[in-house]
Amino acid sequence: MPSEVKVTLSDGAARLVAAGSSAAQVAKSISSSLGKKAVAILWNDTLKDLDTRLTEDCKLHFIVKEDEQALELIRHDLAHIMAQAVLELFPDAQPTIGPVIANGFYYDFSCPTTFNEDDLVKIEQRMRQLVDEAIPIKRELWDRRRARQYYQDNAEPFKVELVDAIPPDEQISFYRQGDFLDLCRGPHMPSTRCAGKAFKLTSVAGSYWRGDSQGPRLQRIYGTAWSSQADLDTYLNQLAEAERRDHRKLGKAMNLFHLQDEAAGSVFWHPHGWTVYRELEQYMRVRQTEAGYVEIRTPQLVDRSLWEASGHWAKFRDNMYLVENEQGISEFAKAPDAARVFGLKPMNCPCHVLVFRQGSKSYRDLPLRMAEFGSCLRSEPSGALHGIMRVRAFTQDDAHIFCTTEQIVSETQAFVRMLDTVYRDLGFANYVVKYADRPAQRAGSDQAWDDAETALIEACRELKIDYVPNPGEGAFYGPKLEFVLTDALGREWQCGTLQVDFVLPATLGAEFTTAEGKRTNPVMLHRAILGSFERFIGMLIEHTNGHLPLWLAAQQVVVATITSASDRYAQQVAEALRAGGLRCGLDLRNEKLNYKIREHSAAKVPLIIVLGNQECERQTVSLRRLGQTQGSTHGLDEAVELISQEALAPHQRKPLR
Repeated sequence: MPSEVKVTLSDGAARLVAAGSSAAQVAKSISSSLGKKAVAILWNDTLKDLDTRLTEDCKLHFIVKEDEQALELIRHDLAHIMAQAVLELFPDAQPTIGPVIANGFYYDFSCPTTFNEDDLVKIEQRMRQLVDEAIPIKRELWDRRRARQYYQDNAEPFKVELVDAIPPDEQISFYRQGDFLDLCRGPHMPSTRCAGKAFKLTSVAGSYWRGDSQGPRLQRIYGTAWSSQADLDTYLNQLAEAERRDHRKLGKAMNLFHLQDEAAGSVFWHPHGWTVYRELEQYMRVRQTEAGYVEIRTPQLVDRSLWEASGHWAKFRDNMYLVENEQGISEFAKAPDAARVFGLKPMNCPCHVLVFRQGSKSYRDLPLRMAEFGSCLRSEPSGALHGIMRVRAFTQDDAHIFCTTEQIVSETQAFVRMLDTVYRDLGFANYVVKYADRPAQRAGSDQAWDDAETALIEACRELKIDYVPNPGEGAFYGPKLEFVLTDALGREWQCGTLQVDFVLPATLGAEFTTAEGKRTNPVMLHRAILGSFERFIGMLIEHTNGHLPLWLAAQQVVVATITSASDRYAQQVAEALRAGGLRCGLDLRNEKLNYKIREHSAAKVPLIIVLGNQECERQTVSLRRLGQTQGSTHGLDEAVELISQEALAPHQRKPLR
C-alpha cells in the first residue's frame, strides 16, 4: 500500500492524504464544519460509510444530511433503530429482514406477542430515545463460520438462512449500535442521532418469511421517515387526505359498489356504480370507433392448448384459474388424453390472434385495429387485493393493432394522439411516458428488437415526447411505452401501455400476404389506455374525491323539496330534466332540507335543485352545486338547457383530436 493516496473532491480539487485515512478524517481536515455535517460518502460513485479507509486513489464526495442521497441512509438507520427498540421491549422477538422502501422502511419480526397500535406508540417512543442517545454505529467484518455460529447460538434460524444465502466471495458485515448487532451490507451513518426524528411508525401487518405464503408467518412494522419535519408533516397530511379519499369509503358513501368474501377479488356493482362504469365504457367505445377500431368479443373459457401454444401456460400458469370438464382436472394428470383442461383467460391477446387468422389477410387489410372490453381473471394472492384497485376479475379496454413493420411509427403516433385526447377529457392533461427496452430474458431476434425499439423512439421523437428511459423493463416479446398518470395527491398510476410484439403472431401462425405476394407475420401492438376499468374508476374516485365530472356522475342532479306542498311541482321538474337526457333523482321525503342536502352531498351528487313555495309560485328552480353554499335561480326550461349542455360527454362536444 502506498504511503499517500490522491483524493479528488467533487469540486475537482485534489489532495494527498495518508493511505489508510478514514473518510471522516479527510472531512475534518477540509473543515471542522464538514467534519460535523458529513454522514456518508460517495466513493467512486458508490455510497459508503464515513469510516471507509482510503487505500487507493479515488473520487470522493461527502454526503450531508440535507442531500438527497442521505434520505435512504436515514430510513435504513431507522429500520435498525426500530429493530433495537423492539428487541428491548419484546425480548422474545426475532428480527428477520428490514429494508428501505418508498417513503420509509419496514422490519419483519417473528414474535409470540401480537403487536398492536399501543405497542407502536411505545416502540416509537423508545426509537426517539435511542436517537437522542447518539449511539455510535460501527461496521464489523466477520467470517462465515463465526456469523453462522453466532445466530445458531442465539436461536435465530432466519438470520442463519440469510448468512447461508450470502455468496461465498462476498464479505459478511455486521453493524453494531450499543448492545444491538445486525447482519447488514450497509452503509450506515455515524450514529443514531444522524437519523433525526422526522419519522413515524404507521402500521403493523402480517407477512411471510421471504414472501412465501407457505413459509413462517411474521409481523411487519411499517414506518415513514423524511429529511425534515416539514417533509414528514406534508407526507402525513397526504396520508390523511388519501384516507379521506379512499375509494372503498367513497364507494360506499356514493352507493357505487361493494366487496365481500363470497367473491373475493370481484366487484359487486350497484346501479349507481354500474352507471358510471357504462358511461366510461361507452365513452371509450365512441373514441375507439372514431379512431378506426373494430370491436370484438372473445370467449372466457379457452382450452389449455392455446395457452401452451402462446407461451402463457409456462409463464402464467400459476395465475390462471382452471375449469374441470366431466372427467375433471385430476383425471388429466393421470391420462392427458382422457380429459380437456380449460383456463379462464387472464389476458385477451391470444384470442385476438385467432380472430385475425380467420380468413385470408393481405397488406391492404392492415392496419387492423381490433378492440375488446375483455373480461379477464387472474389468481392474485389474497394479500395483494385492494378494493377495486387490485382484483381478480377485471375488464380491460384492450386492443391489438395488427400492422406491418413500416406502420409501427404511424400507428404509435395515432395511438398516442388518441390516448392524449382521452386523458385530457378525463382530467389528466399531464402524464409521463416511460420507454422500456429489451430485458435480459426475451424472445425474438436481435434484429426484430432493433426494428421495434427504433420505431418506438422515432415515433416519440416525431411527437416530441420527452420519454423517461426504463432500461431492461420491456415485455419478453418486445419494447413498450408506459403512460403514467399523477393524481391530485401526487401519486403515480401506470395506466396506458403500448407494446410492440413480433413474437406472438409468429408463434400462433398469424399471416398476411405482402404486396410482393409473400406470406409473412404481422407486427402486433398490444395497447390499453385506461388499463382495467375497475382500477381506473377507483383511481378516478380518489383523484376527484368523488366529485366525478357531471357526464360521468351516476346521479347528475337531485330534486329536493322543502315541504310536501312542493311535491307536484318537483315531479314536474324531475320529468323535464329526465326528458332532457339527465339522470335525475327525486327526494320527496319528510325530512329537513339541511338533512337532505348533507346526505346528497355525502353521496357526491353534483347538482341539487331545491324547491319551496317561492319556486312553485314562480315556476323557477334554485340550483346548488356540490361544495357551494349559495345557489342560483333559473327558469325551468333554462335550467334544463343549462344542465343538459354541461352534462354532455366530451365525445358529444368535440370529436377525436
